[in-house]
Amino acid sequence: MVRLAKPPRARCRVLEPACADAPFLAAFTQQYGSGHELVGVEIDPERLQQARTNVPWATFVEADFLLWEPATRFDVILGNPPYGIIGDESHYPIHILKERKRLYRQQSRAWYGKFNIYGAFIERAVDLLAPNGRMVLVVPASWLVLDDFRLLRAYLAQRGRLQVYYLGKVFPRRNVSVVVLVVERDACGLRLYDGRDRLAVFREQYHGEMIRFETEEWMQFEREGIPLEELFHIRFAARSPEVRQHPAVVSEARPGYVPVLTGRNLHQGWIDYETCYSGLWMPRERAAELRPFYGFPHLVVAHTKGTRIVCAVDERCYPWREE
Repeated sequence: MVRLAKPPRARCRVLEPACADAPFLAAFTQQYGSGHELVGVEIDPERLQQARTNVPWATFVEADFLLWEPATRFDVILGNPPYGIIGDESHYPIHILKERKRLYRQQSRAWYGKFNIYGAFIERAVDLLAPNGRMVLVVPASWLVLDDFRLLRAYLAQRGRLQVYYLGKVFPRRNVSVVVLVVERDACGLRLYDGRDRLAVFREQYHGEMIRFETEEWMQFEREGIPLEELFHIRFAARSPEVRQHPAVVSEARPGYVPVLTGRNLHQGWIDYETCYSGLWMPRERAAELRPFYGFPHLVVAHTKGTRIVCAVDERCYPWREE
């Protein structure tokens, strides 16, 4: 990864966001020498102290990277930003930053839907690149295809050329596929690599479309198949704000009320109607006010964190909240 962050000149400004104990700044120095101006930003003071010990010649700033306003831009930005969705402690992995979520959204041009926080780090890092600068981050692969990142993909396409190296599941005990994303500021186009070196997709122009491996076998399969939308009416569950703002939804169990279900209630072939993971309840007969199709039996489909698709029939017509 450090190989992809080769400095463009003899002395560069190099930044590691959310640097923790600064492993990338240390690796950059080992690869390219200490003649560059190195900066690390970290919100945790204890991790920052370790970073100062590991890379004493660098400058470290205790700050929230997403809200940090440096006076200058950087030639190289590299690192491994945090992953996770900001929300309630009961479900989402990043809850300590919940009070700052509104500020993050205000700062962002690409925040959409739940928006995993690593997307905000990508956007902010690109903003802090100097002309012709280069960003190299290792991040989950979900931004390549999910609709929650469509604004981010379009934003990146406007800012530079993308090189994406698909690595798969490389982190021990982490069930997440990752890519190394390289953005070259002020260039254009897209290159998608399968692993480190095999070029799978090349486009001279890129406008933010979904990024995927387009092999001949896969494209043939799509041409010969029947789109799901021709077989089913596809609908989406109500989002959290819609559910919380509904006048019939309450945050405590009451007689005649049923749990608002989430993806955690869905299992392969069956639904857990008893456990209330959402912390919300409403009268079942009013569920159709959230979405009309809640009012009659329907298939519920979702994917798990292990990218496994699960499906079951909701015969009881309960209210659902999108995860």
